[in-house]
Amino acid sequence: MPCPHRLADLPMLAAFLGLLILLPVLTGAPGLDAQEPPAAPPADWGPVSITMEEVPYPHPVSHIEFSLYGQDLRMAFMDVAPTGAANGRTVVLLHGGNYWAASWEGVIDDLAEAGFRVVAMDQIGYGRSSKPILPYSLDMHAGNIARVLDHLGIEGAALVGHSYGGMKASRFALLYPERTTHVGLVNAIGLADARAGRGWSEPQAAPDRSYEAALATIRGHVEAWDDAYLEYVRVHYGWGLSGDWPRLAMVRALNSDVIRTSTVVHDWPQIEAPALVIGGELDGPRFPELARAAADAFPNGELVLFPGVGHNPHWEARELLSPALIEFLGR
Repeated sequence: MPCPHRLADLPMLAAFLGLLILLPVLTGAPGLDAQEPPAAPPADWGPVSITMEEVPYPHPVSHIEFSLYGQDLRMAFMDVAPTGAANGRTVVLLHGGNYWAASWEGVIDDLAEAGFRVVAMDQIGYGRSSKPILPYSLDMHAGNIARVLDHLGIEGAALVGHSYGGMKASRFALLYPERTTHVGLVNAIGLADARAGRGWSEPQAAPDRSYEAALATIRGHVEAWDDAYLEYVRVHYGWGLSGDWPRLAMVRALNSDVIRTSTVVHDWPQIEAPALVIGGELDGPRFPELARAAADAFPNGELVLFPGVGHNPHWEARELLSPALIEFLGR
C-alpha cells in the first residue's frame, strides 16, 4: 500500500551527510559574488561545443558505441565505485531534459559514500553522447539504458530520474521489470496525462539561444539563486554561439515532442518495484497534488516533499534529498 505523505524524517542520517556537504554542489564562477545572476553574459563567455568535451565532469567518462536507425552513435556515462563500504547495489541516475549527468555531482558522491555503485548516464541527444536526428521515444531511451547496463554487466539496478529523466525511469521499469529494483522520480515531469485535445504540430527548433533564454531556463528551476548555477547558464548560452546549435536545437525539439505526445501515467500501476515520488513542493502550483496522485498510482509508492524547494532539489536541498534516497534505496 502507498505510504502517506511525509517529509524526510531522517534526522540522524541527514545530520551525518550534512557534515559531508560543506561545499556547494558546483564551483561558482570567479568574481561574481552577488547572489543574483548578472543582467548580461560575462565578457569571457564564448561558444560551448554540443559534444561538451570541454565541460568538466566530476568523474571519468566512458562510452559505449552502437548503431541506431542506421547511425553510428556513442553514449557517455560515469561509472562510480562505492567509496564507503560496498552494499552490492547499483543506482542509475538519469538527468533532466535541460541537463547532463554531471548535474548529479553532489548526489553521486553521497550515494557512493553510502556504499552504492552509481552509474550516471548522458542520454543520447545530451551531454557528451551523440546528438543524432532520429525518432526519439521513451522506449528508445529505456533501451539505451539497458545497453549501458549490459555493457557493464549489471543485471539489476535502481533507476532514479530527475524531471524528464523521471519519465525515462518509469518507462524502463515498465519494459524491464526484472532489472528494476527501485524507481525514484525526482521532481518528475509528465505527472498527468495531458494529451487530450492537444492536436499535433511539427517539432520546431529554436532559431537561437539567447542569454535571456539560457538564464530563464536555469533560474526557473530554483527558488533561491546561487552563483554556482552560472556554469549551467554559461553552457546553455555557449551552445547558441556554436556553429552546431541548429542540430542541438532540433534534438531538443524532438525530445520536447516526446514529452508532449507521451505519457507514463498508465505505466505506474503496472510497476511492482518500490517507487519514491520525491521533490521540491514549489515546482508549480499543482506539483504536490500531482506528485501525491503519482505515488498513489504505484502499487508500492510513497511520497516525500520538501517545503520551500523548487524543481532542482539535488542542488537546493541535497542535505534532504540524499538521505531520503539512501534510506529508500537501502531497503
